[in-house]
Amino acid sequence: MITVWGRATSSNVQMVMWAIGELRLEHKRLDVGGAFGGNDTPEYRAMNPNGLVPVFRDGEGPILWESAAIVRYLGATYGDEQFWPSSPAARADVDKWAEWIKTTFGPAFLPTIFWTLLKPADKRDHAAFAAAEKRVKTLAIMLDARLAEGDYLGGSDICFADIIVGTLLYRYFTLDFDRADAPHLRAYYDRLTARPAYATHAMVSYESLREK
Repeated sequence: MITVWGRATSSNVQMVMWAIGELRLEHKRLDVGGAFGGNDTPEYRAMNPNGLVPVFRDGEGPILWESAAIVRYLGATYGDEQFWPSSPAARADVDKWAEWIKTTFGPAFLPTIFWTLLKPADKRDHAAFAAAEKRVKTLAIMLDARLAEGDYLGGSDICFADIIVGTLLYRYFTLDFDRADAPHLRAYYDRLTARPAYATHAMVSYESLREK
C-alpha cells in the first residue's frame, strides 16, 4: 500500500497523486500541511526534515520526499516503456523538460503570478507581476514549440515527464492574466483535462488558498 502525506491543494501533492492515478496504484492519502497542520511535529520532521509535503512511502520501502523524485520512482518501479522509457537517451530527452518546469517555469509562474493573484488587489506588487507575466509568456512559447512535436512529451501517450510538466497547467489556464498565444500548449492542456486521473488529482480548486 502506498501512503502519501499531503493536502490535496498542494501542486506538489497533486503531481504525485496524478502519477499514482495514471498508474492505477492502490494508495491512501493523509491530509497534512496548510490548514490541516501536522507537518511540524517531531514524527513528521523525522520523515521529512524540511517539514513540507508530500511525503511518500511504498509499503515498507524508503520514505521519500520531493515530488519529482517520487514521480520518477513511480515510473521506474511501476511504469511501462511508454511511461518510463528504458533508454537513458529517450528518458533524458523528456526529463530535461521535467527539470525545466521545476527550475525555470515554476519559479517564474508560482511566486509572482499564482500567489500574487490570490492576494487582494491592494496587496499586489504590480510591477513585479508585469515583469513575471512577460517572462512567463516567453517560457510558454518555448514549451508550445516543444509540444508542436506530438500529443505528449513522450509521443502518442503520457510519460512521467508529462506528469511533472502538466500539473501546473490547471493553475496556468484558470487564472486571469495575459497568457501567450500558444495553441499547442492549449491543446496539450485540453488533452490532459480529458484524462480522469488529471481531472481528479490536478484540477483541484485553489480557492481555499486565497488571502482574505
